[in-house]
Amino acid sequence: MLLAVGAMTPNAIAEHFNSSRQAISKHIRILAECEILTQEQQGREIHYHLKADKMNDIEAWLEEFKKLMSKRFDQLDVVLEQLKRNRK
Repeated sequence: MLLAVGAMTPNAIAEHFNSSRQAISKHIRILAECEILTQEQQGREIHYHLKADKMNDIEAWLEEFKKLMSKRFDQLDVVLEQLKRNRK
């Protein structure tokens, strides 16, 4: 959410968390590798920007994942109900 408002440096991002600077950098690197963040060199600092259009891809993936998990939980409900009936 921080980057949805505007570009930030890793240090500025880290100030908002109780994690080490190294942990924040790792998260930033992963998000950049997934092309969710882009970086822009400004002098000696790197500013990270959120690629908001990538959030649509993530949302679509999450919807498919939710459908899959819902189907699996429905299947589990059927199995548990069968086990319950067999116990009686």
